[in-house]
Amino acid sequence: MARRIEHMFVTTGDGTTHATSARETAAVFALVSVAGKARGAWERTATLIEEVGGALALVEGKWTSPPFDAIEAERLSSAVSEESLDQFEETIDLLHSQGVGVLTVLDTEYPANLRAVYNRPPFLTVRGSLAAADQRSIAVVGTRQATEQGLTQARDLARDLAEADVTVLSGLALGIDGAAHAAALDAGGRTVAVMGTGINRIYPAAHRDLARRIVDSGQGALVSQFWPDAPPTKYSFPMRNVVMSGMAVGTVVIEASKTSGAKMQARLALEHGKRLFLVESLVMHEQWARDYAERPGVTVVRSATDVIDVLVELAQPLEQLTLT
Repeated sequence: MARRIEHMFVTTGDGTTHATSARETAAVFALVSVAGKARGAWERTATLIEEVGGALALVEGKWTSPPFDAIEAERLSSAVSEESLDQFEETIDLLHSQGVGVLTVLDTEYPANLRAVYNRPPFLTVRGSLAAADQRSIAVVGTRQATEQGLTQARDLARDLAEADVTVLSGLALGIDGAAHAAALDAGGRTVAVMGTGINRIYPAAHRDLARRIVDSGQGALVSQFWPDAPPTKYSFPMRNVVMSGMAVGTVVIEASKTSGAKMQARLALEHGKRLFLVESLVMHEQWARDYAERPGVTVVRSATDVIDVLVELAQPLEQLTLT
């Protein structure tokens, strides 16, 4: 594919970066640890941290005006101890010694696309490297029980996206995900694996070599929103889909049944205001895909060229703004 879109998505601002202090990052961890596991708890915590101007400000109750959920803010503030801050500073130091980076919603390096969605996580752990180029990323997802046709479609699409300088996101799962990651790497492109487990717990085990290859290539990263050694659970993979949709400009679904996580991500993409791409063969075989194909923001595609065409359309207003 001759066309490349490396300049079509621009970063606003002065290009400077800012990393929070270890104590501030520890405060984010501590707040998440006491937020609980109720639906929406982590995203509310992220919003409160940003609203009051920092995790330490929230811990110390130093807000100048009442936050949107003052009761929850007070509960979180009272639940965090100095001892827990010390312990989480040690955790962060250990992660750094293991080659794992930590990004919180307070860091300018936190993925810009993800920051824009309401259900973003308070922190990410990263092994490998994220890049500004990842703002022009497309998630390629589908079933673990992929057909040969589906695997071929995933490989072809991921390869062509990578050759067009689009970062390929996927979930490191068997089937479509693994095919997409490997094809992007084979093409010399970037790929990011958004994990449904902790950063130190590769799942499935069969993809340990693929995970290592993503990191060692210098052309991608493993990303997790969970505690470093968190195991896979039935709740973690839907949460993973939120992050994958949030980090991407849009999502391509290759093969997926009506009960699959890939179908869930299709819904999330539209909920996030992202573009959704459904492969033509999927629309032909799945009723849910035919129903989704009628919705605004959805494009039925045969190849990566159809995806690139939409990305070009999305990028043109940004280019025009930079010329005025």
